[in-house]
Amino acid sequence: MGSLTIHSINPELDVRLTEEAKRNKTSKNQLVKDVLAKSLGMPNGGRYADDYREFCRLWTQGEREAFDAFQSDNERIDEGDWRS
Repeated sequence: MGSLTIHSINPELDVRLTEEAKRNKTSKNQLVKDVLAKSLGMPNGGRYADDYREFCRLWTQGEREAFDAFQSDNERIDEGDWRS
């Protein structure tokens, strides 16, 4: 297994990496490996990276309830739509 050292990381990038690692409950080392693998379209940890992970858990409970209420009509089956 190879090793890589990255020198002179921009302080702003270092802060972003630290924040993202904390948010994902992982180390910066693992985060960098995951980001590199994902950017190259490689499997991540035995599975392909979830392209939608960044959008998960972004809604507040109120926003989720509003969306569900707005979409509630889509759960109703209109039998007229199925008649020939």
